[in-house]
Amino acid sequence: MLMYSTCIFCNQSLGTNEVVEIFPIGRRISFDAAKGRLWVICRKCERWNLSPLEIRWEVIEECERLFRETRLRVTTDNIGMAKLPEGLELVRLGKPMRGEFAAWRYGDQFGRRRRRSIMYTTAGVGAIGIVVVGGAAVGASLGGGYYGFTQIIQGIMNERIASRLRHPESDEKIKVQLKHLEKSRFVPTGVPGEWELHVQYARGWSSGFSTGGGETLVYQGDEAMDVAGRLMARANRSGGNKKTIGDAVRRIETVGDPEAFLDEAVLESERLRRQKAGDNPKKLAKSTAGSLAKLPKDIRLAIEMATHEEAERRAMEGELDILEAAWQRAEEIAGIADSLLLPAEVEEFVTSERGRVDSGPKIIVPAGGGLSAPGERAQASGDDE
Repeated sequence: MLMYSTCIFCNQSLGTNEVVEIFPIGRRISFDAAKGRLWVICRKCERWNLSPLEIRWEVIEECERLFRETRLRVTTDNIGMAKLPEGLELVRLGKPMRGEFAAWRYGDQFGRRRRRSIMYTTAGVGAIGIVVVGGAAVGASLGGGYYGFTQIIQGIMNERIASRLRHPESDEKIKVQLKHLEKSRFVPTGVPGEWELHVQYARGWSSGFSTGGGETLVYQGDEAMDVAGRLMARANRSGGNKKTIGDAVRRIETVGDPEAFLDEAVLESERLRRQKAGDNPKKLAKSTAGSLAKLPKDIRLAIEMATHEEAERRAMEGELDILEAAWQRAEEIAGIADSLLLPAEVEEFVTSERGRVDSGPKIIVPAGGGLSAPGERAQASGDDE
């Protein structure tokens, strides 16, 4: 295969990939299936290297297939970007595909958490049972036996740290403990697409008991998205079974995309809180319904999925403006390069390949040159015999 391995502009290596077997060059590949264009984007100078014409079609088909199968992608009116697990980035030009969210990649993660939680819970219950039986045998008063011990254990567990953060204003070390998740919640602002995250915390990073009701921080925008993702991972420490994970995925797919789902989840959180406390201000202030820890499990899992996907999407989205501007320049150059010194039969071949899915039989290029349809080629072969 004839293909360069260094950038024609800065002479730096274009890198390699192990995903597109027929085109192992590049860490970022751009393609336009409608126009039959294929570029390798240099990661050093960000210039677009147009590939040789004779190798494009098969590579474009493979890139299109990989793009469709990739769950992490972002699109605008003219450009789409997908990042494959191996690290290869695909930039798809032309009419964008419908934005999708697929959280299948979290299935194993949530499943492992669930199995680990069951194992720890079983071990803990066994230990409590031994203590209860032992205490009863010596006539100890256990203040409710099993229930009393479970409450003590739960209280100790809730003192564990969910996340260590820095105060956004003073840069002071603060900690969010598991018990704080029951008082931390999403708050709608009344503006579509905007919400706040109110997080209760204690000062310091050290483990151990913290006294008092805790203080509250308010996060907004990208920072709220980042902190929410970290805290929801701890709120979901017990994971979920296949049914719960499936329900979480369906919640997002029903809405259409992670960002829209998060808006609905915030409203649902507030609805649950008010449903439980009514309009009583004191009850509202104390209510834990709708908090990060008390939301229904499938909603909690879906929020964790959505916050991670949305954070990654926003990071990728920042590159699209630059890519689109570079594409416009590269498109002008490619249009000129493709039309230089091309025989008429090659132009016909390119046109035929663009529409071959809709128009029927492929055009075959005989070894001796010239163009013929499949039936004509077969007839010619028969005449030779």
